[in-house]
Amino acid sequence: MGVLGFFKAGLRKTKDRMVHEIKRVLSGSPRLNASTIEDLERILLGADLGLAVTSQILEAVRKAYESQGAAGLDVLDIAARVVERNLLADNLELRRSPAGLTLVSMIGVNGTGKTTTAAKLAWKIQQNGQTAVLAACDTFRAAAVDQLKLWGERLKVPVIAGAHGADPAAVAHDAITAAQARQADYLFLDTAGRQHTRHNLMQELQKVHRVVGRKLPGAPHEVLLVLDGSTGMNALAQAREFHKAFAVTGLVVTKLDGTSKGGMVVAIQKELALPVKFIGVGEQPEDLQPFNPREFAQALFLDKQ
Repeated sequence: MGVLGFFKAGLRKTKDRMVHEIKRVLSGSPRLNASTIEDLERILLGADLGLAVTSQILEAVRKAYESQGAAGLDVLDIAARVVERNLLADNLELRRSPAGLTLVSMIGVNGTGKTTTAAKLAWKIQQNGQTAVLAACDTFRAAAVDQLKLWGERLKVPVIAGAHGADPAAVAHDAITAAQARQADYLFLDTAGRQHTRHNLMQELQKVHRVVGRKLPGAPHEVLLVLDGSTGMNALAQAREFHKAFAVTGLVVTKLDGTSKGGMVVAIQKELALPVKFIGVGEQPEDLQPFNPREFAQALFLDKQ
């Protein structure tokens, strides 16, 4: 299956609901009047595209209607083009340290899928001919360490872990030493989930980043915020606070296959100008896919193959 196929499958719930509603509204009104515009706005906002992008889509639809009338009006194509323009197309690749080990810190609230995402990213690195190591820095939840070890065994990625309750910064420090000894290309830190409103926990993670920065100059080279796509616009509030605290370099949006709120990817990029680097559209390792703005926009609105 190509990337577009993964996107189409993963965004099916969002697309089916939104497109069905748009077609219903347009078929019931031969003219683009105020009521039709209001209905379109409700549908687009309901998919969590955000007010700014929704307004752009509606303005583009109005202009197209004024110039060509209802006969040739393709609202879905217009919406796809507007969304694509709003999605960042630069800096979508994982960052790479100029020399030696690259450290990637995976952060986010509880339950977003950080552990599985870290393992899947490490697997992708190895599929591309490079080497990766995982660090179990969620030391206060025994199940998290066990989960990461199971993924490591399944995907043949080494996992560095400490004792239950160990200092996460110490585990990260030791993991750097172990990864360098293995001459690994990437080290992924699986950090403990923390609510963006709990400042003491946010400070603990800042300590981890300070420690790895002293041990490995420039680290963390990449700070990936993992967001649960099914939470819709709540993810935007999380992204705002994490970005303030950690200078996030990229986003990973998971669980998009189980939600009709896939438009939140667009809203977050529009407000924070943070690149979405990967999206998760299923449980298998290959279901974590590099982000492609054009194919995402098409999968959201269009039936093109």
